[in-house]
Amino acid sequence: MAHTPAPSGLSGRPSRLHDRPPGRAVSHRVANPTGSAERDRSTRRPGPSRMSLHTEQGRRKYLTPDERARFLAAASRQPPETLTLCLVLAWTGCRISEALALTHADLDLAGGIVSLHCLKKRRTGVMRDVPVPEGVMAILDFVHDIGPSEQQLWPISRSTAWQRVKAVMREAGVAASAASPKGLRHAFGVHALRSGVPLTLLQRWLGHASLSTTAIYADVLGAEEREIAARMW
Repeated sequence: MAHTPAPSGLSGRPSRLHDRPPGRAVSHRVANPTGSAERDRSTRRPGPSRMSLHTEQGRRKYLTPDERARFLAAASRQPPETLTLCLVLAWTGCRISEALALTHADLDLAGGIVSLHCLKKRRTGVMRDVPVPEGVMAILDFVHDIGPSEQQLWPISRSTAWQRVKAVMREAGVAASAASPKGLRHAFGVHALRSGVPLTLLQRWLGHASLSTTAIYADVLGAEEREIAARMW
């Protein structure tokens, strides 16, 4: 195939109270008036923790700018359908299930817009529009011959798509902790904020219900403020 350039998650033993003297049972209850509540608190499951862009070992879950560039270069050497899948994941920040749900009718060639189905929303039919570079849209049109139909762009399983993207990650030498479609989504968020995209707009593009979720990408920028400051030097 010709080289296609890529775009710039008590039980206890039952008490036998009937074997105990009545006074003993009463004194036990008085001595421990909050015992039951304490046990309830000790066995209560913790609430959900804030999403992090690093593993418990401190490894990042997102691609660096250099890894992202190498990923796009490696994708350009793949079969056409793998290339376009990689481009959509990298340039829209969508989830892999959202990419696989795309049809021809979800692409606005003239406007350069990809309309994604927000699959994590409780209501069906919720969409979000994400603009992509003209070069990306041109490659999508060239490979898939985009038209007004409901035909899926990639009629493959999620596991097959995941494996294809993972293979490109390996070829590009992406760090293991970041080498996944989710790593591309995180990289999109970091790249967008680095480029000056407002947090509220990024929230819309990523389909986050809460702005606090999107704010994790700003945390990453705080850790890399020297790099940002260097732009003024």
